[in-house]
Amino acid sequence: MHDFLRQFLVELRNTTWLEFIAVICGIASVVFSRMENILVYPVGMINTAIFIYLYLTHGLYADASVNFYYTVMSVIGWMMWSKKKEGNTVLIITKSNKKDWRNAVIFFAGCWVILFFILKKFTDSTVPFADAFTSAAAFTGMWLMNKKKLENWVWWIITDLASVPLNFYKHLAFTSFQYFVFLILAIMGYISWKKKIENAST
Repeated sequence: MHDFLRQFLVELRNTTWLEFIAVICGIASVVFSRMENILVYPVGMINTAIFIYLYLTHGLYADASVNFYYTVMSVIGWMMWSKKKEGNTVLIITKSNKKDWRNAVIFFAGCWVILFFILKKFTDSTVPFADAFTSAAAFTGMWLMNKKKLENWVWWIITDLASVPLNFYKHLAFTSFQYFVFLILAIMGYISWKKKIENAST
């Protein structure tokens, strides 16, 4: 444990200002998501744009593709969350039914297999299995977040649990810390959105 903390502090001191800005914006975007605030998208896009560059330079190609996907989906999500009817937001938080769950799992599995194949066959990635896994979970989380499905938080929790050690292994200590904060915020986000659904049904 002592060696781990020492290594973490060394890696933290080597954090670039670009990574620092990206992490702060990333944490802010998750907070905005939990609050159901539209700022989740513009702030999140700053985070994703920077991480496309950072992940490419660190050989985490699938995670770089995830951040490109985030950027595109953020534009779509921004429009979806902005839609209003008679002054009220059209999109509301809902739970996934069995069909939604099935589709999410199929989507996740398909992304995992495809990304793993691409990483293994066409890149020099040293962690294709893990990189593809975290990326597939994140793809699924973003897809469900745009639809305001409660279960988007479950996929973010899975993503964060896998991303903490993966980013630390790739010497992105501050980013690893970011995902630890994301994990806590995702749990809080799930609880917050669940309460909103319960309050709306009473």
